[in-house]
Amino acid sequence: MKARKAAMIVDCHVNVYEDSQMLPLHTTSTAHARPGELSPRSDPDTVYAAMKDVDKAIIFSLRYKDSVGIDGDDEVTARAVAKYPDKLVGFACVDPRMPNYMDLLVHAVEDLKLKGVKFGPIYNGVSLLDPRLVPLYEYLQRNNLPLTMHMGTTYGRVAPIEYGRPLDVDAIATRYPDLKMIMAHMAHPWYEECIVVARKQPNVYCEVSALFYRPWQFYNILIAAQEYLITHRNKIFWGTDFPFSQVQESIDGLRGINKQVEGTNLPRVAQATMDHILHSNPFEHWWHGGYPG
Repeated sequence: MKARKAAMIVDCHVNVYEDSQMLPLHTTSTAHARPGELSPRSDPDTVYAAMKDVDKAIIFSLRYKDSVGIDGDDEVTARAVAKYPDKLVGFACVDPRMPNYMDLLVHAVEDLKLKGVKFGPIYNGVSLLDPRLVPLYEYLQRNNLPLTMHMGTTYGRVAPIEYGRPLDVDAIATRYPDLKMIMAHMAHPWYEECIVVARKQPNVYCEVSALFYRPWQFYNILIAAQEYLITHRNKIFWGTDFPFSQVQESIDGLRGINKQVEGTNLPRVAQATMDHILHSNPFEHWWHGGYPG
């Protein structure tokens, strides 16, 4: 009898940037990012070491220099993937305020061979409904490339919070029905909006990175997802948001989510829900026909 193959763990949300791409603003602004200590280093070697206990990781850099002080680029992502191709899969990062952002994206996809896009509306101060994004949506849909979006609030002072709400995702998903879209961080604190959008839109997904350290909110997110019946539909994916969260603490935070309601009559997050999320596989769902490699 063959041994059962261990279920995969894929970290779908990992940030990568060189030390030289961290500006002073990053150091000052992250003081209120999360409870506990935060080591901001996230260069390719640091990322690879941190991902030792996962099978694969989706990585991307950040063009957020004026909002949270990270001035990344696609080259650092491509270098990381080239050095560790068995572990890392790279996405491009876009800032639609840059006049040449689409040229940079085409270079990232066609020359650097990156496999998707990360965009932070709240960090770049650009709404998902902004017409500057139309070429992006058209290019991604045409080329079967997924779009991961920071959804939810952030700690950056100049980031417009309104652009972090997930209801605009519904409008874009309706206009571009074949575009695969992923809402990061369950759009906290607007997780109910996130859940109902993912429920109704076939090609919209969400993920739980950087949520475990607000355990009461995280518990309510997962209970709401169960009640809206999306936890068994391959709609919710697992990630860390490294370096803002580490792999093991993120796993432990999910596995131990019911500890805070022990001794009460409150509903429990089902073991099946935890398993579905922890062993979710973006490579089976974020690209039409599966990951093209």
